[in-house]
Amino acid sequence: MLKDKVAIVTGSTSGIGLGIAKELARLRVNLVLNGFGDPGEIEAIRSGIEREHGVRVVYDGADMSKGDAVRRLIAATIETFGRLDILVNNAGIQFTAPVEEFPSAKWHAILDINLSAAFHGIATAVPKMKKQRWGRIVNIASTHGLVASTHKAAYVAAKHGLIGLTKVVGLETAGSGVTCNAVCPGWVRTPLVEKQISDIAAQKNISQKDAATALLGEKQPSSEFVSPEQLGGTVAFLCSPAADQITGTAIAVDGGWTAQ
Repeated sequence: MLKDKVAIVTGSTSGIGLGIAKELARLRVNLVLNGFGDPGEIEAIRSGIEREHGVRVVYDGADMSKGDAVRRLIAATIETFGRLDILVNNAGIQFTAPVEEFPSAKWHAILDINLSAAFHGIATAVPKMKKQRWGRIVNIASTHGLVASTHKAAYVAAKHGLIGLTKVVGLETAGSGVTCNAVCPGWVRTPLVEKQISDIAAQKNISQKDAATALLGEKQPSSEFVSPEQLGGTVAFLCSPAADQITGTAIAVDGGWTAQ
């Protein structure tokens, strides 16, 4: 179904992005990985996926905080592969503080990476996808794109903005063979969430396990973390023919969080 398609997954050297990249590779999609990390570890990930799934995998370390770098990532992918079929905007950072204490630099950094990077990627990719008459744009938003939590002004604003961008692009590409959707994960045990668990454990003087249970219990009725593999499956569905008429929408994968 997706064999020989080409996908960019931003922020894919760990966590959610890596889970999505691996699922697309399993479906025989050629990949461009992107993200920060140890060069040796990144190469091991790249070559491992390539070897296991028999697809072509390249790595591009484009800095998602810089719009020009994002646009060059799209152009370089099209130059290398001759096409771009799937763009997964996943790269994200987090910082928490009350709004009156929120550093301006952190606000700008979060909006740049969590929202503006998606805009630059989409704006550059859409003309090629329209020309091909097929393309899938999947923005990894968050339950925080649908509801808010305290101390996350920039993250919540960026993720709400990402869902708004998704709707606009869905409308602008409707009928062209290109779709644009957002996936909204609840708690996923990524490095970002591990830090929050550690902070809870330190503040309450409890174990990591009890802190994780407390984190889930506050928001996620299933009391289970969403897995990167499950999110990979959701993205794969949105790339399938069954989802041809799904566009401009947000799909919550959150264990019931936003049903409350």
